[in-house]
Amino acid sequence: MWLGYSGGRTHRGDLVLSAERSVYAVFGLLAIASAGIIAAFLQHQFQYLYVYSYSNAELEIFYKITGLWAGQRGSLLFWALLLGFFSSLAVFQNRAKNREFMPYVVGVLLTVLAFFICVLLFADVNPYERLEFTPANGQGLNPQLQNYWMVIHPPTLYLGFTAFTVPFAFAIASLLNGRLDARWIEL
Repeated sequence: MWLGYSGGRTHRGDLVLSAERSVYAVFGLLAIASAGIIAAFLQHQFQYLYVYSYSNAELEIFYKITGLWAGQRGSLLFWALLLGFFSSLAVFQNRAKNREFMPYVVGVLLTVLAFFICVLLFADVNPYERLEFTPANGQGLNPQLQNYWMVIHPPTLYLGFTAFTVPFAFAIASLLNGRLDARWIEL
């Protein structure tokens, strides 16, 4: 994230390029982490507290996949994944335009991503926390969550929350860049 801010202040394209590539790397790593939890749900790996808490062997595959956002640990990982996706999309779409804003946009997006990653790692919400033993079966998904509408409701909310981070990043970039006109809105 500091590469983006530093690259913007010093007008060094190599620092900005490194910051932009780190957005792609963070998204890739979050995708791997999310795929790992989904695989743990599908393979009945109940040694993970999160999988044990929100799945069991009898649960339908559809609901096992949605177990990713059934609890706080997975929801935060899913939120970070979507944020990484929209950040990567913003960097990709602006790779040849809006170059005066992009160092700061990337810096802001990486700062927000760093916050969520720090919460996942240090706030006792790690979805990969292991139990001391491996139970034969999990507790299962809350019956209230075994509903089509409850399956699509959280991802829909997260899409809105995370997608709105991109215009926020452009607004902050406009302030940091000293461009206080409405140009950032037209992007």
